[in-house]
Amino acid sequence: MINKPEISVIIVNWKVRALLEKCLDSIIANRAGINVEIIVVDNDSRDGTSEMIMAEYSDVRMIALPRNHGFAAANNLALKQAHGKYMLLLNPDTRVTPDFFPKMLTYIKEHPEVGILGPKILNVDRSLQLSVRRFPDLFSQILILLKLKNVLINNKFLAHYLFGNFDYDKEQSVDQIMGAAMLIRRRVLDKIGHLDQKFFIWFEEVDICKRAKKAGFIVQYYPQATIIHYGGSSFDKQMIMWKQLVFNKSLLYYFWKHQPRWQWFILILFIPINIALTFLYVIFLESKQ
Repeated sequence: MINKPEISVIIVNWKVRALLEKCLDSIIANRAGINVEIIVVDNDSRDGTSEMIMAEYSDVRMIALPRNHGFAAANNLALKQAHGKYMLLLNPDTRVTPDFFPKMLTYIKEHPEVGILGPKILNVDRSLQLSVRRFPDLFSQILILLKLKNVLINNKFLAHYLFGNFDYDKEQSVDQIMGAAMLIRRRVLDKIGHLDQKFFIWFEEVDICKRAKKAGFIVQYYPQATIIHYGGSSFDKQMIMWKQLVFNKSLLYYFWKHQPRWQWFILILFIPINIALTFLYVIFLESKQ
């Protein structure tokens, strides 16, 4: 009888074939004797990703989709087929470090109260990538919609949401971790369900952290395990306006689902302003070309 894998690594890919290849190589090279199952879901990249996986990675299970189903839905397809005791949702533009799997697995086994575990995330130059935030609140999201996140650096609402004083060298319970690398206990998914497919992209990881905490599980940041994250590579070629519209839809759905209804009505008043600001930004960029 074949033993079930300890960890099922689930990677949703979209048009980052070269980075995905590096990601898979890092996983295979650094499994450290742990039984790791790898499932790749390709969201209709049309760049030869499926052919590459089938030709070069015989141990990787490939799910090729005929259209882009979004991040949450694609992950859920793999989650339904995964056999691991723990599920690692991993971005394709990441590389795992040599001790990543043993450290993450040991920690979550020794801490049964932890439902979701997130590592320290580093940029390619090994500088820190900010990966921990508090749950969204109305005032911080209004300021973000108004494009003021990089202007009002010392604003108390933004500082609270972005967790500006978070100690990234200390392991601790948090609200949410970045979805680039998220180790989830199977028991969490059995209790709260999979990712909410109404989120096409953005806020699905915030939502699952929120639901896990409501169900009594701890979301833990664990800096002793690290990954390298290129960041945003899947979206480099996409139109700015399209990204903004999808972000706004996810934000509104998150507030409809988790916040008082009156906050949703206030937030939606700022959406036209946000669209206008985004349009002006696009015009500005085009004028510079």
